[in-house]
Amino acid sequence: MNKPQSFFHLHLISDATGETLLAAGRAAAAQYKDARAIEHIYPLIRTEKQLQKVFEEIDQEPGIVLYTVVDQKLARDIDEWCASAGLPCVSVLEPVLTVFQSYLGTPAGRRVGAQHVLDADYFRRIDALNFTMEHDDGQLPQDVDEADLVLIGISRTSKTPTSIYLANRGIKTANIPIVLGVPLPESLLKAKNPLIVGLIASAERISHVRQNRVLGTAASYDADIYTDRTAIASELAYARQICTRHGWPMIDVTRRSIEETAAAIMALRGKSR
Repeated sequence: MNKPQSFFHLHLISDATGETLLAAGRAAAAQYKDARAIEHIYPLIRTEKQLQKVFEEIDQEPGIVLYTVVDQKLARDIDEWCASAGLPCVSVLEPVLTVFQSYLGTPAGRRVGAQHVLDADYFRRIDALNFTMEHDDGQLPQDVDEADLVLIGISRTSKTPTSIYLANRGIKTANIPIVLGVPLPESLLKAKNPLIVGLIASAERISHVRQNRVLGTAASYDADIYTDRTAIASELAYARQICTRHGWPMIDVTRRSIEETAAAIMALRGKSR
């Protein structure tokens, strides 16, 4: 018998965008299937006045407090306030910085938002994202050899969200749909630069996702065929044949999140180099 789901407040205080903190908080909260976090995010907290307003809000809805604040005075204020309020709090970055300092033999520079500096890596990610958006769903196939990675697969195998996720890692990713009986672009077959990966899933999963898509669209395609599991199985068999014929690796995304699929692809890239 499933336990009823409980709720708790999760307060996330950051002196930057809060992305790192949010990822850490969600990763921890995901381990508790019977408890759901109600997230309160406070980004760009860099003054005592801002912090006092945060304390007032936390006081209204007490819960776990996580923070990434490099200003040591503000960090002490958070620790002391939480202690007086009887609330648990953790500096997410501090244990990591301690290890870095111990290994490197020098203290951290304590730069707010240092991971968001507009350096060459930042512009590389922006360039990858622009390329990926321009080459979504088979667009501009003549440029496919400029990609670092090409994802192929039938409809609803998470090609687009996976491509965007990888683009945010600086990987120029194109994605091309596989349609039953329709040959892939000749430019893809001749491409030398990109790693080409096929995404597949179970017919049941794809049918379920397609049914949700049908409910929210006015497209003119035949919904019965689009969601039919037998028809989907034929599409998947066609996709597998193509990948096998060309020696392209395949990843089954049936039970994978976008992040897990991307991690598997990154592992394949590492092996192919």
